[in-house]
Amino acid sequence: MRGFVIGTAVTAVAFYILVTLLPDMFAYDGGIPALIVISIIFGIVNGLIGPIVKLLALPIRLATLGLVGFLINGGLLLLTAWLSDLFGFPLHVGDFPPDLLTIDTLVAAVVGAVVLSITSSVIRLVVPD
Repeated sequence: MRGFVIGTAVTAVAFYILVTLLPDMFAYDGGIPALIVISIIFGIVNGLIGPIVKLLALPIRLATLGLVGFLINGGLLLLTAWLSDLFGFPLHVGDFPPDLLTIDTLVAAVVGAVVLSITSSVIRLVVPD
């Protein structure tokens, strides 16, 4: 239970840093409660759907030496944005949602996934589980 709470807090801080560093690509409506809900949704998406998608994409990931992993993580971030919008805590990645996917949105999602990953890793080095 303690690991879940710390992981959620680390992800919420990472999302805050993400929307602060890249305000043109990312926006959310709300304060700290919205970030906590978005980080919980992100954790559920990464915990339940992420491994399945990564396993199904294993041949493509091997063929591209793992570069497709960036696209997968960006897609999981877009899924998080869509689900959080459904729950009333909108996270906007580029113009998504409500607009459809564009190249700018996909680039924003991949950049966001990389920034989230780096930020979470740095925070986890400082804050033990």
